Amino acid sequence: MKILIGGDLVLTESYEVSNISDNLRDLFRESDLNIINLEAPVTESDLALKKTGPHLKANIDSTAKALKYLEIDLVTLANNHILDYDEQGVEDTLSFCSTNSLQTVGAGMNLEEASTVKYLDSEVGTLAIVNFAENEWSIATKQRAGANPMDLIDNASQIKKAKHHADFVIVIVHGGNEHNLYPSPRMVKQYRFYADCGANIVVGHHTHCISGFETYGKVPVFYSLGNFLFTIRRNNPESWYTGLVLSLNLKENKEIDFEIIPVRQSQENDALIRLSGKESIDILNTISEINKAILDPTILEAKWMDFIKKNTPSYVKTISPLGGIKNKYIKAFLYRSNLYKFFMHDQFIKEFINRIRCEAHYDIAREVFKSYLKE
Repeated sequence: MKILIGGDLVLTESYEVSNISDNLRDLFRESDLNIINLEAPVTESDLALKKTGPHLKANIDSTAKALKYLEIDLVTLANNHILDYDEQGVEDTLSFCSTNSLQTVGAGMNLEEASTVKYLDSEVGTLAIVNFAENEWSIATKQRAGANPMDLIDNASQIKKAKHHADFVIVIVHGGNEHNLYPSPRMVKQYRFYADCGANIVVGHHTHCISGFETYGKVPVFYSLGNFLFTIRRNNPESWYTGLVLSLNLKENKEIDFEIIPVRQSQENDALIRLSGKESIDILNTISEINKAILDPTILEAKWMDFIKKNTPSYVKTISPLGGIKNKYIKAFLYRSNLYKFFMHDQFIKEFINRIRCEAHYDIAREVFKSYLKE
């Protein structure tokens, strides 16, 4: 059985399917099951969720045509944007998928629905698809719509239960550090744990760039497929426009063969093509170098610390007490003059670390800050 899994798809504006190359469409037409991450709610609602970061909304007509053109069978919905237009956006997206004969996994009108494992019958046995996302603004609760959250205990239980009922368990995770080619050491440890729990394959996306992979035991683990087709314009880095399509061949003896297929989106007109020749080889060589780091804890730690160093200024500004100042001119002056460092004294930093590091403190801090947003 052949399965294709792609990364993030967001069409925020009108898009012509003729911009998708024939050789890429043929790839999907020859597959038995096609899966893509539908990153934005498909809705006409203008009631945006109160959150940080951009609000994404898919163009209804273009999204329907593109998914049909590529013969997508199932969309993963556990991602950080599914709740951007509140519960109405989730409800509309689920309705859109039903109307267009698309199966869904990873989101629902409450936590019970969102965490439901998707089971599919096939000629090689029963497939189970487990889909969850890191905890941002999109997460479902017992009473509220949203995405299935990353929770190590709950996710482990979902995987183990799926393993009991299915011949193949495919775990699809939306998480990681944006624009980082290398998974963090924590991600590597955690995704390997999913394999230990019974996953036959682990697939990641969210980072807006491709990453590497490994075979842990007999389990292929892919840390990020990158973007598939993402039309938003935000001064995107070049890595934004390269993605991977994962081709899986599931066999009756429970063996899995795989191939990674590079694709690229044009920066000028969003045309999407399957890469070949030297361009494809260059991408595969890049991935090969990333793979070496994944398998060497010392190298991976060094890459992680490089990424930390690069991103330290933006994170410090966010957690600084000055982050509460709304006036952007005053805030800019205080940062440019480095006065914000005056407030970042040892005691403040120690308190901050303990509030997010200690599970008991984190539980309280999360609810306290949530209560301020409700006021």
